[in-house]
Amino acid sequence: MDDAIAIFQGYAQDPEVSRYLTWPPHRSIGETRGFLRACIDNWLDGTRFPWVITAAPEDTPLGMMELRRTGHMADVGYVLARSEWGKGYTTEALIAVVEMALALDGCYRVWAVCDVENAASARVMEKAGMVREGILRRFLYHPAMSNEPRDAYCYARTR
Repeated sequence: MDDAIAIFQGYAQDPEVSRYLTWPPHRSIGETRGFLRACIDNWLDGTRFPWVITAAPEDTPLGMMELRRTGHMADVGYVLARSEWGKGYTTEALIAVVEMALALDGCYRVWAVCDVENAASARVMEKAGMVREGILRRFLYHPAMSNEPRDAYCYARTR
């Protein structure tokens, strides 16, 4: 909860950051605090595992990554502050999360999706060793872009 202000100011309220996300920009710090409460609850009940992305030696939140386990597979989502784009943080974090997930007993597939226009996210997944499997038609809502579902690339890595 101590990171709420930094998360809100750093990226959660930025419309450019949320352009390809499934949630709209946060309108208030209260909305960010509510999101963080849900993250903590999800971690505790074992349904989702969100991490804050930071860069040493600072402990300032630059973004987040989340792993969601379902049976023999897990999916991943991520967000990063616009000021940190292109620095390799998301790729580094994604590599670590994918490798950790595939090392879990019974996890054989880690997958993620991105809008077909989000070339930067597609490149992150490719650099993390994920392979594009195809296009999921009308799969994702991006409230900052459209009220209709959009096509998404599906990437995965398996063991």
